[in-house]
Amino acid sequence: MAATTAQPMGSLPSGLGICTTAPDIFYLPELVFGGLVWILVASTHVNPPNPLGWVMFVSVFCFVMTFLWMIIFAAGGHKNSSGWAAADFAYHGLAAFFYLSAGVDMAYITFQKKSAGDFRIYQIDIAAVVFAYVATLLYFIHTILSSIRWKNF
Repeated sequence: MAATTAQPMGSLPSGLGICTTAPDIFYLPELVFGGLVWILVASTHVNPPNPLGWVMFVSVFCFVMTFLWMIIFAAGGHKNSSGWAAADFAYHGLAAFFYLSAGVDMAYITFQKKSAGDFRIYQIDIAAVVFAYVATLLYFIHTILSSIRWKNF
């Protein structure tokens, strides 16, 4: 029987274990797709500022927090505490909700701007909407798997 590096769902991984266990394997895709939303929205003129400002806030906030969360988990700063498992569930649930609201805002603004303006900006906005929904899905899956891990702690 082959040895495995995966840990049981009732413990929190540290080190490179975050690259082999669910839900922590989603950290890197969350960073990639969240970073793409950030880059795509920032590469256009943020107009109107209120809803697109929210999209920028969500993408930057979630990118920074997910990066810090990943570093804390990789360094073992959680000390395998059930409180960290609960906080992991809460953070990723909040991030999924934030990204869903940002994706809806971005889609609405993109739909309004489809007939007016530069077609290249419209295409960039569509890509940002798609990546925002992919990030929402990743954070949602991470939330579900984190809740299962928290329940089994």
